[in-house]
Amino acid sequence: MTEQPDEAPALPAKAPTSQPPALAARQIETARAYADASWAPATRRAYESDWRRFGTWCRERGLGDLPADPRTVAVFLSAEAAAGAAPLTIGRRLAAIGWMHRRAGLQPPQQREGAAAILEVIAGIRRSHDKPPARKHAADADVLRDILRVIIGDDLRAVRDRPLLAFGMAGAFRRSELVALLVSDITRVAEGLRVTIRRSKTDQEAAGAVIAIPDGRRLKPKRVLEEWIERAGIEDGFLFRRLTASGAVTSHPMSDRAVARLVQARAAAAGYVPADFAGHSLRAGFLTAAARSGASIFKMREVSRHKSMQVLADYVRDVELFRDHAGEGFL
Repeated sequence: MTEQPDEAPALPAKAPTSQPPALAARQIETARAYADASWAPATRRAYESDWRRFGTWCRERGLGDLPADPRTVAVFLSAEAAAGAAPLTIGRRLAAIGWMHRRAGLQPPQQREGAAAILEVIAGIRRSHDKPPARKHAADADVLRDILRVIIGDDLRAVRDRPLLAFGMAGAFRRSELVALLVSDITRVAEGLRVTIRRSKTDQEAAGAVIAIPDGRRLKPKRVLEEWIERAGIEDGFLFRRLTASGAVTSHPMSDRAVARLVQARAAAAGYVPADFAGHSLRAGFLTAAARSGASIFKMREVSRHKSMQVLADYVRDVELFRDHAGEGFL
């Protein structure tokens, strides 16, 4: 499966703002690159896709997109809502438009005079589509065991996919974290593995975190990971690599989207509905299984690194809805 790089959005050759004459174009581009690095790759890809969508919509109507009139943005967002886009998606589209304006040295439409039109449209969309987003199924220990059982054979694709799923779930990894791991991030200890996560969605300053992954008795994340490293002959660089169509190992990392597709494909092979699963299913699966086993939210947080305790409390509440129910004794 070949993963194609995203097409970068078109930017103006020269931002319509004056630049200090002493600054060379290369210096400006270097500064822009560092600014872009403050955003997670998945977020940048989503924003770039949203920006292309907005640009196409504007060009089809003979409207300007950079800078964009707040009224133009308001009509675009309402058109997206009418086409079925969810409120979260529409909010991201607006954030992408603002992001691209800031990159070009322009004031975002939602901060300019006339921005009230945008705010009113957003409020109306949220009120009209007031329903929780659909949640993907969690690939908990039982589901993952079913999926792993149907990954048979010892070809490199099978040998890679087994640890990607087992190790990915055991570390409650976000898919962007999983594909960014290097061999040097893994340290073998007697009890299992110590894994250094250099940067994550909630750690944009790259302070880093270390989590523990035990040997395991059922999914055996350490054993299958070591088998992949040995079979693939990986000594350094990215841990989870792309494979060629013929199954040869490359030096390039998998993409986070490839992880989502892999989870769905392997779930389908195990008899599950693929649309019910996504890359986040591995992370959700760990938290669901941990809550069922009685783990405290503090121990869950050591692995998942959530900033919000409320998110973890929701997982515990979901699995304990019927445990010691108040009506158990008389219903």
